[in-house]
Amino acid sequence: MLMYPHIDPVALQIGPVAIHWYGLTYLAAFALFMVLGLRRLRHEPYASLTGDQAWSRKDVEDILFLGVLGVVAGGRLGYCLFYKPGYYLSHPLEIFYVWQGGMSFHGGLLGVIGAMLWFAHSRRRPWLQVADFVAPCVPTGLAAGRIGNFINGELWGRFAPQDLPWGMVFPQSGSMLARHPSQIYQVLLEGLLLFVLLWLYAGRPRKRGEVAAAFLVGYGVLRFVAEYFREPDSFLGLLSLGMSMGQWLCLPMVLGGVGLWWWAQGRSA
Repeated sequence: MLMYPHIDPVALQIGPVAIHWYGLTYLAAFALFMVLGLRRLRHEPYASLTGDQAWSRKDVEDILFLGVLGVVAGGRLGYCLFYKPGYYLSHPLEIFYVWQGGMSFHGGLLGVIGAMLWFAHSRRRPWLQVADFVAPCVPTGLAAGRIGNFINGELWGRFAPQDLPWGMVFPQSGSMLARHPSQIYQVLLEGLLLFVLLWLYAGRPRKRGEVAAAFLVGYGVLRFVAEYFREPDSFLGLLSLGMSMGQWLCLPMVLGGVGLWWWAQGRSA
């Protein structure tokens, strides 16, 4: 049984300015996206596009900028809508209190989809071509975010068997019983494993929409599994069929991915 190491959430203090580890993980996520996006330019069909349809470093930078806006706006609005709609309807101004925490991956995903739609429209490019470009570059950012959750000592797991070698006590949870370090599970599943699978899959020519579909199905399934080890939100608990809110939100992702995959198979290219 391990003890949570009580990592100081402040990485660096310069006078009144505090730089938090969580903010640094976001910066790492954005930097990884940029590096992988530039590598992605060498994959087909992006490497062979010419003229107005050719992809460049500027495109990667613009997608990253719009994606950041989508993640922040969508993640915050998604949390308010999916997790505490009644509270934020009564306190609408607190929607903007982002420093109090509260972000939703699924809301962030919707925000990124909106950002990709805007980018595709402004550049007159097929939206699914943009989605296929972005999808393999996302999981490493998700892994960085989960590392930030672990450093903050938040989103801990459910109670684990007391003989589990890597079971961890999170005193901030109010219990001294070992729990699953679910943040690390999510780093490994939704982050590293999904990245490896998607990157290898996207490295070869695919029909338009297949890579985006693989991301939706892959993330949805792996997050659904990880949620069995993660403690549900205290203000929600488990919902219908004994599933968490995260699991319920993953179901439309998987169904949407399967539908997109089926649609892509009917295309000639």
